[in-house]
Amino acid sequence: MAHLKVWIHAFRLRTLPLALSSTFLGSMLALSGGNFKFSVFLLAAATTLFLQILSNLANDYGDTVHGADNEHRVGPERVTQSGQVTKPGMRRMIYIFIALSLISGSLLILKGTKNVGFYAILVFFILGFSAITAAIKYTVGKNPYGYLGFGDLFVFLFFGILGVAGTYYLHTNEFNPLILLPSSTIGLLSVGVLNLNNMRDIVNDTSSGKKTLVVRLGSKKAKIYHSLLLITSVALSVIYTLQNFKSYYQFAFLATLPLFYLNLKTVIQNTVPKDLNVELKKLALSTFLFSLTFGLGQIF
Repeated sequence: MAHLKVWIHAFRLRTLPLALSSTFLGSMLALSGGNFKFSVFLLAAATTLFLQILSNLANDYGDTVHGADNEHRVGPERVTQSGQVTKPGMRRMIYIFIALSLISGSLLILKGTKNVGFYAILVFFILGFSAITAAIKYTVGKNPYGYLGFGDLFVFLFFGILGVAGTYYLHTNEFNPLILLPSSTIGLLSVGVLNLNNMRDIVNDTSSGKKTLVVRLGSKKAKIYHSLLLITSVALSVIYTLQNFKSYYQFAFLATLPLFYLNLKTVIQNTVPKDLNVELKKLALSTFLFSLTFGLGQIF
């Protein structure tokens, strides 16, 4: 039982709602147009969860190997660095979640592409393999992209564009360019969560050679960057709603704006990086709530 608790801690379940934001929104946008497939929704949610847990495990392992996780770490304790799980044990669990992601993702693609051509199916399998690779390579390997400042870009692409627009396509088998607006919204908010994570860890990341975008920008510019992420995400949502206006229910997502305002205010005024850990959790949950209100507003 104690070992199970260690693994549950390693899975970092609190990160899962943010990951599901893109899947839920993509599915609800499809439902608003009358093209919802329950099997696609379940498989997309499962694949998203497997990929997120895979990423969490790979980060736990990779940051330990590269020395970013050490006694000076500000965030939650990592199980590999603390010795609760051995490196071989963590590698085995990573392989298990690679397999689960492959199985679930393959079933998702096969279910969601029954009525499309071969090349569309091929593209989705390439994207699926890319998602698995990206989940691992963030901190694992000789040149992990998370240590080079490219984490924000990959989060935007996989949590936003692929997560929302990809899920929408698997439901509808059609591409609507306007879907890129809410896709970008979730992508930007997800980058905001990563930005807070990196702002919290800026001191330790700097000393351990992890050159995140925050380390490259510095705290002051990172706060400006954070402001732009949140403001742009809201602006894109408003533009999409105006372009597709049918009912005032579509503006239900505006109820979440005070949450983003409070987050932004706290971040700008922050002087102690470790205090951002609470704001990180709040922004992740606010993003999930945003996706639900935005999606439900489109349906009703």
